[in-house]
Amino acid sequence: MAKPQKRYVCQSCGSVSHRWAGQCGDCSEWNTLVEDAGAAVTPFSARHNLQSGGRAIQLSGLDTDVALPERMATGIAELDRALGGGFVEASATLIGGDPGIGKSTLLLQAAAKLALAGRRVAYVSGEEAADQVRLRARRLGLGNAPVQLAAATSVRDILTTVGQGTVPDLLIIDSIQTMHSDLIEGAPGTVSQVRAASGELIRFAKERGTAVVLVGHVTKDGAIAGPRVLEHMVDTVLAFEGERSHLYRILRATKNRFGGTDEIGVFAMETGGLSEVSNPSSLFLTSRDESVTGTVVFPALEGTRPVLVEVQALTVRLASGATPRRAVVGWDSGRLAMILAVLEARCGLSFSSAEVYLNIAGGYRVQDPAADLAVAAALVSALSERPVPADAVAFGEIALSGEVRPVAHGALRLKEAAKLGFGRALVPAKQAAEGAKMDVASFASLLRFVDHMLGRG
Repeated sequence: MAKPQKRYVCQSCGSVSHRWAGQCGDCSEWNTLVEDAGAAVTPFSARHNLQSGGRAIQLSGLDTDVALPERMATGIAELDRALGGGFVEASATLIGGDPGIGKSTLLLQAAAKLALAGRRVAYVSGEEAADQVRLRARRLGLGNAPVQLAAATSVRDILTTVGQGTVPDLLIIDSIQTMHSDLIEGAPGTVSQVRAASGELIRFAKERGTAVVLVGHVTKDGAIAGPRVLEHMVDTVLAFEGERSHLYRILRATKNRFGGTDEIGVFAMETGGLSEVSNPSSLFLTSRDESVTGTVVFPALEGTRPVLVEVQALTVRLASGATPRRAVVGWDSGRLAMILAVLEARCGLSFSSAEVYLNIAGGYRVQDPAADLAVAAALVSALSERPVPADAVAFGEIALSGEVRPVAHGALRLKEAAKLGFGRALVPAKQAAEGAKMDVASFASLLRFVDHMLGRG
């Protein structure tokens, strides 16, 4: 049963004593100790009271003038863009992606470039032997890079080795699901082992100033395998996306404590490894000399980088009574249903007796709401068999009321389209388009936009 703990507090200096005395032992004042009943004490709370017995930590002000952590530019511009300028010392970065997408290849290329630039880099593989990593490096033309290789899975052995002498500037662990800590029981890859191994590696990074990169497996749903707390523990989470059947790969930051999460890096997988793509629009635009029905170019925006993609639509008339099909690749199927409903309710176009297929060319996935107007233009073009001019781009958000709403960074989208040779733009009425070097047609409502496409005045 819990019982109250008696204590005696000096009214002069505030010192606490567990026994009454006529004179305070700290300030030597007489008759100043007064009984004060503390909180109820149980055997558990007596043993686990964390308000005393620890060491004092040093606190510093937010406005303290100290040197900021240094960034290590990898020399791979697309990787540095996604990271916000490069790896930060004493940081922990987690990179995940499907098997065979190129995670190890990208990190090996970054490690080689940093090592050739004079940085100390250690690459620890838990899935391959050191000779296998060396063979892959030679295939990529990186066999002369002074990267320190090791094949190990014990976190204790790894930290003991890299902690001797001068610690490396960059430590790559491939992958965290193969590591194990001897402090707890369990096979590598289990929730407890992943959490414990990551915690030890992250603590080493913070204490010794090493930038640690962890490669993470993903589940069949595309999420990083292991406990969700792993993504909370690290400073940066990178997702390497792309279809293995397509050429391109996109590196996207889903969490970044040292930069933005709206930038992407675009790579192309080639025989010599991953190459940077400075103009991503070249991957997602198809070459066509004449206008084709159901195709519209949309200037998407990934961070500060515009990417022009082609939206393709196809409608197929069905016999009366048949159930039409809706198929979407690269866009949200729910948003397609909304656009079709607005076109039917506000513009009088009927898609109820036609199958609708929508595709984003090149395997790109669009999440930008500004694609609404481009999708609507492709659908109207496919239904009416009236092609949109080949040199036109379209963007804008569509409301349920049929209003075409302006979107962010319209001038940047138009500038990129003009740079790639497009001469016309279909945009919302209130969209700012100052300085656009192209013909701009603006529309306040989707009905006016459909009338323009169908030539109804």
